[in-house]
Amino acid sequence: MTAPPDSHWSERSQELGRLLAETALGRRAAFAQLYRLTASHLLGVILRITGERTQAEDVLQEVYLAVWKAAGSFDAARSQPLTWLTSIARHRAIDSLRRAQARPRFSDEGASDDEQDHRDVYDEHPDPHPGPAELLQRAVEARLLQRCLGGLSPEQQHSLALAYYQGLSHSEVAEQMGQPLGSVKSWIRRALQSLKVCLERLAPGGLA
Repeated sequence: MTAPPDSHWSERSQELGRLLAETALGRRAAFAQLYRLTASHLLGVILRITGERTQAEDVLQEVYLAVWKAAGSFDAARSQPLTWLTSIARHRAIDSLRRAQARPRFSDEGASDDEQDHRDVYDEHPDPHPGPAELLQRAVEARLLQRCLGGLSPEQQHSLALAYYQGLSHSEVAEQMGQPLGSVKSWIRRALQSLKVCLERLAPGGLA
């Protein structure tokens, strides 16, 4: 059952919590208002993942269908409303990308056998999955990134995670952390600068 909104939440978060609770009861007017208040933010989150407007809009509809069905599972004791909604949006966007990669591609059925003979099937239909070299490169990059993240302060790590992994704006990060907006902006800016310097230093061919 959905817990009551936290009294320490901002007015906006309390409003979203109330709308989710009413949506769980099947109240369409509350669901429509929830959509109006959060759709632009969630579309932005999805767009940053998919990079394609039409696909992002399709995913957004999937997100709100899921919210309509699962609003009763929202637990105010575990997360704030926008964080919960953003998590659903991120997972749906990632699933959409995976479906697109797995979708089969077919060659032109009108091509003659002679034309097909002169085509390399691997050129026509490249494997969408990364090869060994790319996987190795990704592993190296992930290890370097993890090492550089470890050099950031806890505040920098937390604010960066909220901004880039949960897709929150600076003001939403400040609200989530209960910290001044100026401090959050400074943490994120300095964290990105530190990561850039660290990755350049550790990358192959770097200074160290």
